[in-house]
Amino acid sequence: MLRRGIERELEIIGEAANRILKIDSSIEIDNARKIVDLRNWVIHGYDKVDDVIIWGIVSRQLPNLKIQVEKILQENSLD
Repeated sequence: MLRRGIERELEIIGEAANRILKIDSSIEIDNARKIVDLRNWVIHGYDKVDDVIIWGIVSRQLPNLKIQVEKILQENSLD
């Protein structure tokens, strides 16, 4: 269940990145294309998803993405 939950969250993150790029391509997100590609790989290549690769992405890449998203939200805040 944990594995499937993590994969689902990565699918959602990838879909969000895809939609953001379609709305405003000037928003800079490192590796945005790779994020969308990961989403597609998890959804369409589920039988080939490697737990080691997924864990590497979660542990090394996700923290950087979180920082970038928080910065984007702060810069575009309507406070």
